[in-house]
Amino acid sequence: MSQKPTENGEAYLAFVQAHDLQMRPDHLETNQQKAEQLYQRAVQLDPKFALAFAALSRLQSWIYHSSDPTAARKEKARVAAEEAQRLQPDLPETHAALGYYYYYTQRDYERALREFAAAQRGLPNDADNLMAVAAIQRRQGKWNESTANFEKAASLNPKDADLLTNLASNYIALRRYDDAEKIVGRGLQVAPDSFSLRGVKAQIALVARGDLSVAEDMLANVPAGFDSEGAISSARVSVRILQRKFSDALQLVQSYPGEIFHSFGTAPVPKALSEGILYLLLHENEKARDAFQRARPAAERLIGESPDDPSRHLVLAQVLVGLGDKQGGIAEANRAAELLPESRDAFDGPGVTIGQAQVLAWAGENDRALELIKRSLSTPNGITVPVLKIDPGWDPIRNDPRFQQLIAQPVAQPTEHG
Repeated sequence: MSQKPTENGEAYLAFVQAHDLQMRPDHLETNQQKAEQLYQRAVQLDPKFALAFAALSRLQSWIYHSSDPTAARKEKARVAAEEAQRLQPDLPETHAALGYYYYYTQRDYERALREFAAAQRGLPNDADNLMAVAAIQRRQGKWNESTANFEKAASLNPKDADLLTNLASNYIALRRYDDAEKIVGRGLQVAPDSFSLRGVKAQIALVARGDLSVAEDMLANVPAGFDSEGAISSARVSVRILQRKFSDALQLVQSYPGEIFHSFGTAPVPKALSEGILYLLLHENEKARDAFQRARPAAERLIGESPDDPSRHLVLAQVLVGLGDKQGGIAEANRAAELLPESRDAFDGPGVTIGQAQVLAWAGENDRALELIKRSLSTPNGITVPVLKIDPGWDPIRNDPRFQQLIAQPVAQPTEHG
């Protein structure tokens, strides 16, 4: 380092502690909250500490992207990035902070890439910058370039569990399951406690083979502190549903003490929605309708908090279809697809497409649902035949001969552009 980032030792200690928490694998919510507080303390102790402002902005952008897509969170990311830019505009970490802001909160990929390029000029061997570029490229549908950059980043930092998790996710998206398993195995050797890597291992078993045993083993050995606001409880419910153990799943839902499941994503799920879906699967229609009615205010409130979050529109779509408002449900599902089409995000967009297709299936729009499924089967990060075979979410169209044909035929490997 050519100069000290701060003359205030106490501010620097807070920064180092925050950075350690922020960079720990798995991104536990409690660690992110503590890191936010420590970064804020660092900049309060030294208001000229540009490196701390840059790190604080990066963290705020990440929280917006991963769990809290609200206007208030986006504003926090912007303010901190602009302060870092005002203090030290040429600092590589300042450029990186701006890159994460444009990427995570604006989806302005080209502007983000320009900032990361500037950051790389100052830190040419920084694996984080390269990983960010790779992450943007896969959202642009540039899967070959993205994978090559993830692989290069992994060669620069071979013990980074987050990096290896991201590389494995690329391989899964491209149906390169053997490569994904090798990377996960390598990652677990250097980071045996990484819950994210074990989650990817369970994902491979599910999407490639319809095997739920790996997920069961993982959930049976969850480390303390991981069921942050219901994420693990929600995963346990999902496994029981895929196993068609609907009564067991309902018992798990009803024993959960909260009213909202905060799962691994940006859309909190009302507990009552999970109850409604399970009552439908158990053919207890009156109880299902009562649960969906209880879920509706919560689903509408969640959209009010973050109206541009496609996942929240899919939640409301399920509620409305469950209540018999098929057109309203379809409209919400279509809105989700408009907010995040695959052309805008080739990594998360396919998941929104499948969510839309499932709503259409429950609404009786078989033709459109089957059309989306067929396309998704050959799209990077799309649905897979083993999942279609076991997921009860497709039961409304399971007996359609066209659905049976889709799950009986070999699926073409995805191309770079789907």
